[in-house]
Amino acid sequence: MESSDDEKDGAPANYIPKELTHGVVSNGAKFVDEVLNGQNERCLENFRMDKHVFYKLCDILQAKGLLRHTNRIKIEEQLAIFMFIVGHNLRTRAVQELFRYSGETISRHFNNVLTAIMAISLDFFQPPGSDVPPEIMEDPRFYPYFQDCVGAVDGIHIPVMVGVDEQGPFRNKNGMLSQNVLAAFSFDLKFHYVLAGWEGSASDLQVLNSALTRRSKLPVPEGKYYLVDNKYANMPGFIAPYHGVPYYLKEYPSGYHPQDARELFNQRHSLLRNASDRIYGALKARFPILMSAPPYPLQTQVKLVVAACAIHNYIRREKPDDWIFRTYDEDTAVLQIEESLPPIEVEQPVMHIDTQALDIGIETEQLEISSQLRDSIATEMWNDYIRDLSAM
Repeated sequence: MESSDDEKDGAPANYIPKELTHGVVSNGAKFVDEVLNGQNERCLENFRMDKHVFYKLCDILQAKGLLRHTNRIKIEEQLAIFMFIVGHNLRTRAVQELFRYSGETISRHFNNVLTAIMAISLDFFQPPGSDVPPEIMEDPRFYPYFQDCVGAVDGIHIPVMVGVDEQGPFRNKNGMLSQNVLAAFSFDLKFHYVLAGWEGSASDLQVLNSALTRRSKLPVPEGKYYLVDNKYANMPGFIAPYHGVPYYLKEYPSGYHPQDARELFNQRHSLLRNASDRIYGALKARFPILMSAPPYPLQTQVKLVVAACAIHNYIRREKPDDWIFRTYDEDTAVLQIEESLPPIEVEQPVMHIDTQALDIGIETEQLEISSQLRDSIATEMWNDYIRDLSAM
């Protein structure tokens, strides 16, 4: 990362939000000490996590030999620089003004911390467990119908900055430059798996195909499945809503009651899968750098997505009710899973994409079984719904 890139995004490179300049002192070490010795809220605002969570992450990175104190900058300040940048979407020159270091120093420590977070990212990702998620078990709208569901899979487009000669594949259907990121996550807002780096022009099915066929593939436990929206196919391991039937609640008139099994299934499928909006909302609220294309090399931009998801999971584990999670959370119990770690991999960007529909290697018989599974869930759900209405 070169400091000369600081103003490429069009924002003033020396801009520091007013609320962050209050009480700013003469150098970065004193600023970090003031924040960490002050009220916990100040650490949350500046470094995007509680103080004890921040200190524990420093200890982890030091214990694993990934970061070390230097003569000038302690590990706490190195992590503070990184979190300050990703947590406020600031450019190097703006952080220079606050921390009183050269652009080269800021950039070097930013990249060192990013590399360190990537090195331990697997430690913060957990595969789905065998138990029924409490968000399903404790809600009669979802249990027992979705008892074999372990979470949801969805994609998100993250703005990206690439050279003019590379922009074609990264231009998505809305004309914006982006990377198409796929994630699998639990209903208590933890990422199971993240695949970043696919070009914005790639279809969601193409990215899912990559996640299912690569060496470090998306884990789908035997007999279990993820919920997906209508961008994906209804197939083994993935239950999609019925096509041609309204799906999102806003598509139904206020007070509308489902008229058949398919409508009821789609309504409840949508309610359960809204974890997608909440987890991505929390991720972007904590890391605004993901909402605009940062002026870093492409691989750095890809790693930033993975690192942000890893830190999200770490904070969710250590402080599940912090102020950002409370904003996007629902009154559900947090399921703690302690099993082997799932794969997560950074996709190497590919400059040429086959835009034809993918053959994921699924036989017609398997697709029919998946269709029958969805129909059986919908039928059971509808029969119980009608019975309950009759009993009223």
